[in-house]
Amino acid sequence: MTHWPPRSAASPTPQAGLARVAFAWVAVAAFALTVPQSGAAQSASPRTSFVVAVGDEAKVPVPILLEGSSTANNDIADQLFARLGQLRPTLITSGDKAFDPLLARSWTRRDSVTLVFDLDPRASWHDGVPVTAADVVFTFALARNPRVPRNLASVLRRIASVTAEGERRVVFRYTQPYGEQLYDAVFHVPPLPAHLLASVPPDSLQFAPYVQAPVGSGPYRWGRRVPGEFIELTANERFFLGVPAIRRVIFRKATDGDARLNMLLSGEADATENIPAPLSNVARVSADKNLRVIPVPSPTVGFLLFNHRDARDSTRPHPILSDRDVRRAIGLAVDRRQMVRAILGNAGQVPYGPASAILWISHGTPAPAPMNLREARRLLDSRGWIDHDGDGVRDHEGQPLALTMIVPTTSPIRMSMSQMAQQQLRALGVKLVLDQMDYPVYSERRNAGRFDIEFASTAQDPSPSGLTQGWSCQGRTNFGRYCDPVVDSLLDAAVLADEGARQAWQAVLRRIEDDAPAVFVYSLSYLYAVNRRFTNVRIRPESAWLGLREWTIGAQAPRHSEGN
Repeated sequence: MTHWPPRSAASPTPQAGLARVAFAWVAVAAFALTVPQSGAAQSASPRTSFVVAVGDEAKVPVPILLEGSSTANNDIADQLFARLGQLRPTLITSGDKAFDPLLARSWTRRDSVTLVFDLDPRASWHDGVPVTAADVVFTFALARNPRVPRNLASVLRRIASVTAEGERRVVFRYTQPYGEQLYDAVFHVPPLPAHLLASVPPDSLQFAPYVQAPVGSGPYRWGRRVPGEFIELTANERFFLGVPAIRRVIFRKATDGDARLNMLLSGEADATENIPAPLSNVARVSADKNLRVIPVPSPTVGFLLFNHRDARDSTRPHPILSDRDVRRAIGLAVDRRQMVRAILGNAGQVPYGPASAILWISHGTPAPAPMNLREARRLLDSRGWIDHDGDGVRDHEGQPLALTMIVPTTSPIRMSMSQMAQQQLRALGVKLVLDQMDYPVYSERRNAGRFDIEFASTAQDPSPSGLTQGWSCQGRTNFGRYCDPVVDSLLDAAVLADEGARQAWQAVLRRIEDDAPAVFVYSLSYLYAVNRRFTNVRIRPESAWLGLREWTIGAQAPRHSEGN
């Protein structure tokens, strides 16, 4: 869900913004009138259509407006807009070797701080206008414009300039040598069409008609939307890398997980984005001979986040959790492996540090420490936390070892695991009170720092540089107010590393594990289900349907109808 910042009195209203850009949309309207969108959809037979059941509807499927947005927006945007290049399946973001060309047919280095991209001359926008270097320059300037709701200046801060040399060549210059120069150029900002957007005031972009029918350069073009029901995309007949075999893609919304599952099992949908809990649903899908279950590493990692500041007075350290030995003891008393087995089965694992399964730095890390109740008790004893009055709860200088953990009711995984953690910590003499609440209340409490422990979950980009947001002293999502100068120093070194980047990042993970700012409980694998009539199926961890243009279609007939 996107939370736009409030506009000041001097800021334009949505209606005023639209009035100012009306003239700029004459070209867009004319283009829309020339495209038989519904006719294109009807011309695609059921056999060449792909219906995926999703839990949310894309509202703003335009790359530079995706801040805080749902997976649904990203899924649509990745079909409509092509990047300059694409990560290979290894998802290694450091260096220049793990990327494939897309809009840029090649790139070269002039020196350690300059990358030169040559665009593919065949690439065009959905309206037939060629993709040029001017589009790339325009998009990066727009992405860093403070008037755009999603301002990417901090993410792109190491890019000093983006300039054009002719119509097909783009030059990126960086402030310093570092390992993710190529990643920063190709991942965050897919180019947008300057000929359609250059006249739009940046602070009105989210209200522009373009957002409701985007024109991109990707393998699929916008078809139509029936609000609350589905979004339909059609194959881009001009796509320079080849027209997709799947000619029509429908993202059909069903907020209820059981409803999505029933759509899949009845044949109304060809795929679902993740088989919903409980685990018995996986068995139901596996038993259907027309379906296959595909496990995919996810960007999600869940953890018990300790608040390092007093929840009632953030100017003071937390009276209990500012002690590293207490944090370590709590982590050692939680049987994370048991929790993952019970709730996630084979779809989860215990991570080492704050690294989800898609982060390439997670490969080759040490095994997470197992539960060790004896050592946990020793640590608390050594810090003076002893059950003096025999009530089952340890205390120190009259203060009981009692903590409150906030948990969102929207997460069945965290709801179930929090109850297990509560029982396990009772054996250590820790009283854990569960404060379960609706997500808006949970989010407000988290952001304000009014908690002892938060059962947190985050979705990560493929780049480990995102760790700076949650674990550096000034991190934007550092809700636990954690601050270790050693971690900050290691993060700075890892971000700049090229050769030896994996070792540098794993040093960050080791330090965080040692300092115990959180108990890292689970990382997930998503379980997708796809009809077997589709072949060459590859689901990408960073964006599930990104490779849809390369899927092929077998002989098996679909079970869903051609109707809407």
